[in-house]
Amino acid sequence: QVQLVESGGGLVQAGTSLRLSCAASETIFAFNALGWYRQAPGKQRELVATFTRTGNINYADSVKGRFTISRDNAKNTVYLQMNSLKPEDTAVYYCNAVLKWNGAGYWGQGTQVTVSS
Repeated sequence: QVQLVESGGGLVQAGTSLRLSCAASETIFAFNALGWYRQAPGKQRELVATFTRTGNINYADSVKGRFTISRDNAKNTVYLQMNSLKPEDTAVYYCNAVLKWNGAGYWGQGTQVTVSS
């Protein structure tokens, strides 16, 4: 059973920064895809940023130029650096990983990010 543990959320003012972390219980190389999604109240969960199966990075248009996804292979951790935060970035942020060998997907428990205006 893969475990993903997020941290780094909080309450911040617009224009400031946060860095989210997601520590995986498996080596990062076990995953086809690894990244971040978010869900705002009353809205569907949406992609924020992810490393894809082909090794590329996808960003949601709404975060391009402000958010950066990165990873530390030695620590089995993926990060989301969020700069120039806006109130509309307020959501629960979830880490997601998809195993290579069977395609099973896993979610972390989520971390709340609240951006005040």
